[in-house]
Amino acid sequence: MVLNRLKRIKLLILDIDGVLTNGGIIYNDNAIETKVFNVKDGLGIRLLMEAGIDLCIITGRRSNALHHRCKNLGIDLIFDGINDKAAIFDLVLDRTGVTAEETAFIGDDLPDIALMKKVGLSIAVADAHKTVLENADMVTSAKGGKGAVREACEAILKARGLWENILERFLS
Repeated sequence: MVLNRLKRIKLLILDIDGVLTNGGIIYNDNAIETKVFNVKDGLGIRLLMEAGIDLCIITGRRSNALHHRCKNLGIDLIFDGINDKAAIFDLVLDRTGVTAEETAFIGDDLPDIALMKKVGLSIAVADAHKTVLENADMVTSAKGGKGAVREACEAILKARGLWENILERFLS
């Protein structure tokens, strides 16, 4: 069942804190916020985008670090400072031209549940809140910020039959 849903994915939506990061937030002495992103997640995102899968960020917090990371990865569809993630979902579908069934979302905490219920495939990171885990279609073995996004990206690429060609590129 999950495999069939993975095959249909044309858009992956990500939360940030606790998904693309480990959830920690560092402030320096000048009150500048710093986030730590996993490069393996970044490669997974790039591979997914090269395969024609769109990426979108919907997160509750605003952060310059997020915008820098998204620019580096080539992610243009960013919605930050969003309190009701599910409310913005129709706008995301309009902008991307995909259906809800063709969309996956990776979340980790209570504000993510409403959006998880609207997408075709809901994914929780391994260290997500218990209620999020209970409401997810798929749970990664990796924790947020520790390769969970990479794991989900690879699962989509494998389900779509694209993984072997990607590996071939790196092995030859």
